[in-house]
Amino acid sequence: MTIKDIKGQGLLLFECISGSKAYGLNTATSDTDLKGVFYLPKAQFYGLDYTPQISNETSDEVYYELGRFVELLTKNNPNILEVLASPDDCILYRHPVMDMLPVNMFLSKLCKETFGGYALTQIKKARGFKKKIVNPVDEVRKSVLDFCFIMQGYRSVPLKEWLLQNNFVQEQCGLVSIAHTKGLYALFYDEKNLHRYRGIMSSELANEVSLSSIPKGEKEKAYLFFNLENYSSYCKDYKEYWEWVEKRNEHRYLGNVEHGKGYDAKNMMHTIRLLQVAEEILTQGRLNVKRFNRDELLSIKAGDRPYDDLLEMADSLMSRIEAAYFNSPLPEVPDKEKAELALIQMRETLYG
Repeated sequence: MTIKDIKGQGLLLFECISGSKAYGLNTATSDTDLKGVFYLPKAQFYGLDYTPQISNETSDEVYYELGRFVELLTKNNPNILEVLASPDDCILYRHPVMDMLPVNMFLSKLCKETFGGYALTQIKKARGFKKKIVNPVDEVRKSVLDFCFIMQGYRSVPLKEWLLQNNFVQEQCGLVSIAHTKGLYALFYDEKNLHRYRGIMSSELANEVSLSSIPKGEKEKAYLFFNLENYSSYCKDYKEYWEWVEKRNEHRYLGNVEHGKGYDAKNMMHTIRLLQVAEEILTQGRLNVKRFNRDELLSIKAGDRPYDDLLEMADSLMSRIEAAYFNSPLPEVPDKEKAELALIQMRETLYG
């Protein structure tokens, strides 16, 4: 089933513009995101081929099957609650049966965890961006050799430096592990390459040092330490960084570089927005999708605020949310039985 099938077969129950345009935070470069609710044909719903969600290739159009939509509402999923509470000017279609799902049926103290928790993931993303932009990873991948060191008295010398000083090549080195130690090896060198040692590493992409069979009577040249933990950490950072470079939104990236604050400003804007919404739900008992403080939030998105100031602002909001939680008249969690009854009534109406 596709989005075209949903609309062509009259299965659409709700459709709205979501994202920045719904929040009132759109700018000239903002995309139009669509979200909606549909229901399955009766035979498909009762059969084995249940489809909970349908989206287009870019995921800027997402439609949820009615049962999945109600399930997420009972979990106070922020995105789904915002769809149900969409501003009137963003609603493109609304079937009368959707009146059985008023947003107040689902607002609860659980929003403290869902909206607040989601906000914390945005902070984590912003911090991750800050780490990547401040500490870029060189495109030329390091090898095992870059994490090997030669022990010399009370100090260590990088292996590459030691090889150069002695006019040695790593391919003619042989390593033997030393019992009761971790990462420490005896290093032998075959100047005439008679013993066919395996070298320190087998290839540039090797993840471990190579061990060799050493003839009896050979004398070690040095002791080598391989920092496997640092090498593994580097490999993870390298992979994450270059995957991020490949997938990043270049326009958004350049905007973040331009403001020079070293963090993802859009993520921080959404952090503050989510926390403000959570506070309003707990204190006012309603969800305001359209934001009254457009200028403030767009200023954050533009990178006008120092990163540490935004973290302090987020901490202050979290403290107020904690206090509001205890004084809020909202239920602890949504009434699942009431929501399920509404869902059944909707199905009965739709299927006759």
